[in-house]
Amino acid sequence: AYGLSFVLFVSNLPSAPEALPKADGIVALTGGGERLDTAVALLERGVAKRLLVSGVAQETTKETVGKMADGGRRFACCADLGYTAEDTHGNAEEAAEWARGHHFASLVVVTARYHMPRTLHEFSAAMPEETLIPDPVDQSRNDLSGWWMHGRTVKLLHREYVKYLASLVTTRLSHA
Repeated sequence: AYGLSFVLFVSNLPSAPEALPKADGIVALTGGGERLDTAVALLERGVAKRLLVSGVAQETTKETVGKMADGGRRFACCADLGYTAEDTHGNAEEAAEWARGHHFASLVVVTARYHMPRTLHEFSAAMPEETLIPDPVDQSRNDLSGWWMHGRTVKLLHREYVKYLASLVTTRLSHA
């Protein structure tokens, strides 16, 4: 049963949508250049009013992030860096506080494809009223096609599945 549920988890990982609806904000979780590049490009295209990059290292400046991700004028005026999150639960709390502070009702969430189920679960628990629009990113270092043939990818996906299961339990316990 466990093995089957793991395979179902991987089989149901979301893909990037053809087009994204407009939203109030964009939240990008740190952990890969593709995530940041995607989120900044969405902001520059006007998909949302503001961007939060959540889980940024204390020594990282907005200028550094802007240069890394080719941020333009919209990034300069409308991007915020979040320095408090240390894990996905922290990302959700940081994003919820940011969204409430800006009175945002809808957020595009940008993270790795394999990380999206847990991220959406944590974000939904932290902000049950907000509309969350997933924009999963395939990271170049993690090829999910033929994942079962690559030990490193199987380990990554299994580790994420275990964290997802733990997230289901901890959020249920905290709301009980």
